[in-house]
Amino acid sequence: MIFFKKGRRAMGLLVKEKSEKAHLTRYDHQRFELRRKLCRFLLHQIAFRFLAKIDRIEGLENVPPKGPGIVMINHIAFVDPMVVLAYLPRNVVPLAKIEAFHYPVIGIFPKIWAAIPVMREGFDREAIKQALRVLEAGELLLMAPEGTRNPSLRDAREGVAYLGSKSGAPIIPVVVTGTEGFPSISPSRWRGAGALIQVGSPFRFLPKSKRLDRQMLKQMTDESMYVLARMLPEHRRGEYSNLEAATTEMIEFL
Repeated sequence: MIFFKKGRRAMGLLVKEKSEKAHLTRYDHQRFELRRKLCRFLLHQIAFRFLAKIDRIEGLENVPPKGPGIVMINHIAFVDPMVVLAYLPRNVVPLAKIEAFHYPVIGIFPKIWAAIPVMREGFDREAIKQALRVLEAGELLLMAPEGTRNPSLRDAREGVAYLGSKSGAPIIPVVVTGTEGFPSISPSRWRGAGALIQVGSPFRFLPKSKRLDRQMLKQMTDESMYVLARMLPEHRRGEYSNLEAATTEMIEFL
């Protein structure tokens, strides 16, 4: 398939360390449910008293109470994925860069959570299979389509579009703002404005053909990123600032 030859670098999902993803070879929801609930409790009730100030959460009713979904987020600050994992009403399986598993102290967190380790410079069929198995089991995935932190939206990779179109799972757009400067021990930062979490309306991709080519994936990716851009303040929209250029030919809001 041409896409797999040309799209490896764009997808950014190569897992080199097979041993670190072995625990997800066969996805077992019940195996991880309790530990994730515990992690969410610790984040929500304890960690965020020190990691970040959360001011407001909007749109939680847009999170499906059950069934698969891909939570697509912007990524301004280090704490953003943890904010989303802690405050969404369901357990979520994050895709985390392989480096995160080797951070001192906090590297244990993605291991306990049983995140899917990925590298951003390539494509790995097995990593994609793990993500698809999670979706097939009716769970939520967490993905940052840019693949790294940016103060404003940058050109996104095509992982969300590929997984969303292959699985048929809805995409749940979530934006996080106000996390810049956290974690912090500065009293002035804690006196200032905190984070705002907004969950937007879910949508699905509508591919025009069963065969995905690069042009289709690019259009799906752009259309989904414009959804995020509309939810963000203007100075955070970056590459997707021109909202007049947005199309919705390949997405359907639910």
